[in-house]
Amino acid sequence: MSKEMRLRAFMEEVWNKQNKEAVADYVCKAYQIYLDTGDNWEGQTLDHQAFKERLDFSFNSFPDMNFEINSAIEEENHVAITWVLTGTNLGKIGEFPPTNKKIKVNGMTIYFFKDNLISGHSQVFDRRTVMRQLGFV
Repeated sequence: MSKEMRLRAFMEEVWNKQNKEAVADYVCKAYQIYLDTGDNWEGQTLDHQAFKERLDFSFNSFPDMNFEINSAIEEENHVAITWVLTGTNLGKIGEFPPTNKKIKVNGMTIYFFKDNLISGHSQVFDRRTVMRQLGFV
């Protein structure tokens, strides 16, 4: 299976279907978040348990979150994707209360691979747009 297909399966199974038990099938035991401005885990290396806690943080805030991949470019040890994230804010985001409002935001992530597993990412998306859509700014 190509890295792009593996990444698409990861996005569908782990993120869209919220199957945390599949993390070990796709993610290295040491997952590095290189750049993800505004992410509480930026700069950290996560084991599988910490990766699942990061997922819980997202799923608790947006239980219906969904990533639609618009494009993908595969290199030897990287796959870059552009995506659209949609969801409804039904849980707290940090200290912000749930709003029951929907979000739709574009972003781009470069995923790094090692031994055919995802070993980390760098990501850019406009969190300010999310906060504006939720009515916080």
